[in-house]
Amino acid sequence: MTNLSNEAVISALRSLYSRYGYSRYKMNKFEEYDLYARNKDFLISDSVITFTDMDGKLMALKPDVTLSIVKNTRDEPGIRKLYYNENVYRVSKGSRCFKEIMQVGLEAIGEIDEYCIYEVLKLAAESLTCTGRSCILEISHLGLLSSAIRHAGIHQEEQKQIIRCIGEKNLHELQGICQELGVSQENIDLLRRLASLYGTPEEVLPMVKALLTGIADKEELARFLRIVDALNAGKYQELIRIDFSAVSDPQYYNGFVFKGFAQGVPAAMLSGGQYDSMMRTMKRQSGAVGFAVYLDILEQYSPSRAEYDVDTLLVYDEGCTIAEIEARAKQLTGSGESILLQRQIPPGIRYRQLVTMKKGGAE
Repeated sequence: MTNLSNEAVISALRSLYSRYGYSRYKMNKFEEYDLYARNKDFLISDSVITFTDMDGKLMALKPDVTLSIVKNTRDEPGIRKLYYNENVYRVSKGSRCFKEIMQVGLEAIGEIDEYCIYEVLKLAAESLTCTGRSCILEISHLGLLSSAIRHAGIHQEEQKQIIRCIGEKNLHELQGICQELGVSQENIDLLRRLASLYGTPEEVLPMVKALLTGIADKEELARFLRIVDALNAGKYQELIRIDFSAVSDPQYYNGFVFKGFAQGVPAAMLSGGQYDSMMRTMKRQSGAVGFAVYLDILEQYSPSRAEYDVDTLLVYDEGCTIAEIEARAKQLTGSGESILLQRQIPPGIRYRQLVTMKKGGAE
C-alpha cells in the first residue's frame, strides 16, 4: 500500500464521513479551562495551554474536540451525526513541546442503536484504509470486561487497577492484585484468559461466548457478537481483531472500545468507543459513540521525504522569451510530472533531471 500525505488523508476522511451523512462541526479555538480541568483523565495529555480572558475568566486552547462537542450539543430525539477536522493544541506524543495538531474524527450523539455502533466501527475501519497503510482495528467491550470483573467480586474502587493490568497484558501483576483481594483462582483464570484473547473474530468469538455466557448480561453479549459478526462479514474482515486488552477509562467509556494501528506506527493512530459514562458525568442523558484519528502520530512515523524535490528543474537564460519558456514547460509537464523554473540552480535542490534553455529555445 502507498503511504499518503496528511492532506490527502484529511481529504479522504472528510469525503468518507460526508458520504454517510455526517455533518461538519465547527467550533471555537478555546473553551473555559474548567471543562478540561474536570475531565483531565479523558485527555491524551493533561497539559493545557491557558490564558486569562478580558473579563478575568481562565480559558484554554482546546486540546480535544469531543469534550467541546458534548458541551455544545443538547439532548434531543434521534441521532446527531457529526464529523470534524479541527486544530487542537497539546503536547504531541513522543514530544515535550506543544503543537498545533490537526485532529479528524466523528461523533454520533443521541439515541444510539445497534446499527449506529456498527456504522461507527465500520467507518473507523475504513478510516484506517484511507491512510494508505496496512492497518488493524482492535475491538474490545468494556461492559463485558467489567461484568467479568464484578463476577470475580472485585469492587468498583479496585476495578480501574484491574483494567490497567489487562490493558498492559500484565498477567503477573493481575494475579498478584487478585490474590490480595481474595479472588478465587477460577475467577483469576477467567480474567487472565480474557486479557490474553487476541485474534480474528472466527478465532476469538467462540471463546468469548464460552467464557462470558452466564456471567455477562445476556443481551449485551448477544449484541457484541452480532455487531462483530456483521463487521466480519463485510470487506473489513482482514482488518478486524478482537483484543480485550484494548481498554479505556471506565469513568468515561462503556460498551465497545477500539483502537486502530497502522504498519510502522508503534502507537494507536485511531481511538474511540462508546462514552455514555462521560455523558452522564456531564449531566447528559444521550448515548454517544465516536473516534478520533491522530494525524500527528501518523506524521511522526511517515517515511522520510521523497528522493527528489522536483522531477525537472528548468533553468533558462535571460534572453529567453516568455513564449519559449512556456512552450518548453508545457512539453515537460505533459506527463504530469512536476517542474520548477528558475534562472539558476537553487542551492540544495534535488531534481530528477536538469534542462537548460538558451535564447531562441536551444538546450
